Amino acid sequence: MPAPTAPTAPQPEILAAFEAAKGFMPVDEGLALYAAATEAAALGLPLVEVGTYCGRSTILVADAARGAGVLAVTVDHHRGSEEQQPGWEYHDATVVDPEVGRMDTLPTFRRTLHAAGLEEHVLALVGRSPQAAAVWQAPVGLVFIDGGHTDEHATADYEGWAPHLAPGGLLIIHDVFADPADGGQAPYRIYRRALESGAFTEISAHGSLHVLRRTGAGI
Repeated sequence: MPAPTAPTAPQPEILAAFEAAKGFMPVDEGLALYAAATEAAALGLPLVEVGTYCGRSTILVADAARGAGVLAVTVDHHRGSEEQQPGWEYHDATVVDPEVGRMDTLPTFRRTLHAAGLEEHVLALVGRSPQAAAVWQAPVGLVFIDGGHTDEHATADYEGWAPHLAPGGLLIIHDVFADPADGGQAPYRIYRRALESGAFTEISAHGSLHVLRRTGAGI
């Protein structure tokens, strides 16, 4: 009897939790992320997300990890990225800590995971991505980059985490826009760098979500 295959779409309750969570990823890109995370989880290695925000996409990565018996790791300082600060387009005043006057998405993220029943399947690293990457020692099956969109932050996320990606593992980059009129160019530039390195081969694209496989050494 053949072994059961992993689902490529989340269960209705997981999709409902994703849709209910605060965040920006559209459903079609979420479904593509889930399918890729499920494939990557079959390597039996942790799945890493860079850029947690309130946990919307973390739900999908964590459920894929749970299905394979691996750990989902999500990294964020929870103070918000550049475009989420006061006065900017994606600012949400409901996630500002009134006591310190700064954004703090960590409590919302924890509630999101609790509501989805996924807390025990996620290791949340609270801090700066380059610092977390510098002390991380294990190979990973997935690196999903969805953090800050300046060149400084996107490059640091790529240079910090891509070296940990195992052969055959998946590198996913979100908010990749070739046309500057559609969005910031930093994710697009690290996407082009990954392809031009010869270490990665693109296997799919869904909206602004691009999925690449490690097929060579380096970054």
